[in-house]
Amino acid sequence: MLSGGKALAVTIGAIVVAAAAAPNGDVGRAKAGADGVASAAAPVIRDGPIGRIALGGTWVLRSDPNAHGTLKGWQTGNFTGSDVTVPNDANAKRVLGPGQKKSFFGTVAWYRTSFTVPEAGNYAVRLESVNHKARVWMDGKEIAHHTGEYLPFEGRAALTPGVPHTLVVRADYRNPYEMKREAWHRTWFNFGGINREVTIRRLTASDIGAPSVRTRLQPNGHALVDLTVHVTNRAADRVVPVAGTLRHSGQTLNFTFPKILVPQGQTRVLQTTVDVKDPALWAPGSPNLYDLTFTGPNGESGYTLKTGLRELRKVGTKLYLNGKPIVLKGASIHEDAEGRGDALTAADMDEIVKELQELGANATRAQHPLNPALMERLDAAGIMVWMGVGPVDAPGAWTSKTPKLVEQAKGRVRATLFQLQTHPSIIAWNLANEVAANGHRGGQAQYIDDMAKELHSRDPGRLVALDVWGTHPPRVAGPMYRNIDAVGDTNYIGWYSDTHDTHAQVAQAIRDHVANFEKVFAGKIVVISEFGAEANALNASDAPGGYGFQSALLKLHIGIYKADPRLSGMLVWNLRDFAVTPAFYGGSIRRQVPDIHILRGLNQKGLFSYDGRPKPSMLAVRDALAAPAAAPRP
Repeated sequence: MLSGGKALAVTIGAIVVAAAAAPNGDVGRAKAGADGVASAAAPVIRDGPIGRIALGGTWVLRSDPNAHGTLKGWQTGNFTGSDVTVPNDANAKRVLGPGQKKSFFGTVAWYRTSFTVPEAGNYAVRLESVNHKARVWMDGKEIAHHTGEYLPFEGRAALTPGVPHTLVVRADYRNPYEMKREAWHRTWFNFGGINREVTIRRLTASDIGAPSVRTRLQPNGHALVDLTVHVTNRAADRVVPVAGTLRHSGQTLNFTFPKILVPQGQTRVLQTTVDVKDPALWAPGSPNLYDLTFTGPNGESGYTLKTGLRELRKVGTKLYLNGKPIVLKGASIHEDAEGRGDALTAADMDEIVKELQELGANATRAQHPLNPALMERLDAAGIMVWMGVGPVDAPGAWTSKTPKLVEQAKGRVRATLFQLQTHPSIIAWNLANEVAANGHRGGQAQYIDDMAKELHSRDPGRLVALDVWGTHPPRVAGPMYRNIDAVGDTNYIGWYSDTHDTHAQVAQAIRDHVANFEKVFAGKIVVISEFGAEANALNASDAPGGYGFQSALLKLHIGIYKADPRLSGMLVWNLRDFAVTPAFYGGSIRRQVPDIHILRGLNQKGLFSYDGRPKPSMLAVRDALAAPAAAPRP
């Protein structure tokens, strides 16, 4: 909290950003136009360009249900509202009960804050994610616009020192069904607002960004680490020398990149290889991390991050990590905290990792690109990630049917690759959610094949994967799968089908299904990427929808999967309950169990409740994952 009517100055890296305090020291009650004041702090996302400052602290939020704010001149910051902290989902407190539908269908939210800078110059304002259509103004001048969340974007502005500057963000998250038609499908609740952090940095004569890391283990025990960076030159045509260091414990390795002429206003990709003797490798159980730094000429630019050295390889139908086979065990996650939605705090991210650790998980899965700050925590915890990238559609669907939407889909994949490639925990880029058969007409198969080839070229040290809708696998895998390394099977036998069968009957149905799936995808790594059942206290424990039923079904699935030497992983759906569209009332389970009790708008397949309490299934799954595998059936 700023006080005393003075500006708070924080130095990070190469710049100082001072956040202007309200004249009377009361941030929340200053006069209109000056009461939203950012507090300057170190970013929650540790990795990135040097000199970044997080614009967190107090912002002003104003709802605009009639979308009249622009006509009223709110882009200048001339509006009042409530004090909030950013990240912020404007509707996160209304996901269940009264007002649920109105909240889901969204509105327009305006945010503003103010700050000062000590030096004149051009500055970059980076927004890590806004849902859904964002417009950004600095001092009344539009500096950026962007569509779609979980993708970062920047605006640029020339700023004057010593005077307050006003940053305004308009987030339009109306009509999630229109989002779906435009290939931005909402697979859960339509949280709207600035849902990841905002940072600012002063631009210099060069920029270093989008680094990549690939490790290749050698027979002599060394690791060859291939490094690339994108270098942008804002000065006259020149060579922009870039050097760096790779550090772990007492080992420091210095390196340089080849010198390449970079024309003014253009970007070039530099590449080098570092030979690391006796590397400290990253793996679950030993998540060693190296400090990696890139520095431009005379320190004018730089980029710092932590990364892990590890080698992933597909050997036949098995996944090998650092030369040893590994099986994924864990649960999928959504970024959704009660009362905050997907605008997670650092504490929320810590809690997600803690819950995975309590489960004994070595892996997790996400349908969308995760917050880089959460990825940093998963790196440090040694938890592998099966990461969804590109468009997310309902099972069997494909909305990116036009050439424009296909290019949009490809751009989303590339943006995530450039943002998250250095995280050792990411083991697979999953290009689609629950594809049916050999792909939906309208170009899905071509998109998948194109991007699989591109990802193999750009990032050869990872798997390219697909999740297959378990009830609609292909009879014969077609060309869509030819460049896919790993496939995930979403298997809800015992829940959406065979619900009332005996355990013996359900077990046999699971074995038959998995055997057929493995036959169809001979030569591929196979993971069961979803399985589970709803559970709450409204149903009798041993009845469908009850805690005992969920625990028993999950244990049954896990026991079968662990006994199958062909499988490379099993990921429960889901770690925690999460909010979804108010139209969700259990899905097709209601045809199987008409009298089941389900909370409308809440997916309750979690091992933890929405408010973070463990269900009995958490302990059941933890014990099942830790138990020795049974002998394979003859």
